[in-house]
Order: sequence, then structure tokens, then C-alpha cells
Amino acid sequence: AEFEANFDNLHAHFFRNLRQRYPSLTDNDLRFCAYLRLNLSSKDIASLMNISLKGVEAARARIRKKISLPSSESLTAFMIDLK
Repeated sequence: AEFEANFDNLHAHFFRNLRQRYPSLTDNDLRFCAYLRLNLSSKDIASLMNISLKGVEAARARIRKKISLPSSESLTAFMIDLK
């Protein structure tokens, strides 16, 4: 929760906006999105979230589906550009 608060201060209500637009995202999904916004590699995300690289790929696919992002668009770029 502290991470979320600090991140939100730095990134102008990133979590609030994500939650409002995509209510189906879980807390874990939101944390994953934050790591994407920080442009971390899959390997870094895997170690931070204590999951395998396969788990990272699965999470990317799950989030992409929940926010209806076409495969032609980069999920990382989407998170970085999210206002």
C-alpha cells in the first residue's frame, strides 16, 4: 500500500485512473502495470513479484485481455503513456 501511495504521487494518480477505467484489474495486476510503467524488464518484474518468466508472460496476456489492448500495441508503451 505504501508503494502504491508513493507511486501514485509520482505518477499522477496512475492507480486511480487504471482502477476507474478497468475495474476488473486486481491489486496484483495493478502492481504489474506499475512495473511496466517503470519500464522494467520481464526478468526484473519476475524477481520483484516472485514469479517465473512464464508467469510474467501470462500476466501480460491477462492484463492485455482485461484492458482490450490489441496485440499490435505495446502494453509497456500503453502503461507509460497512460494519463
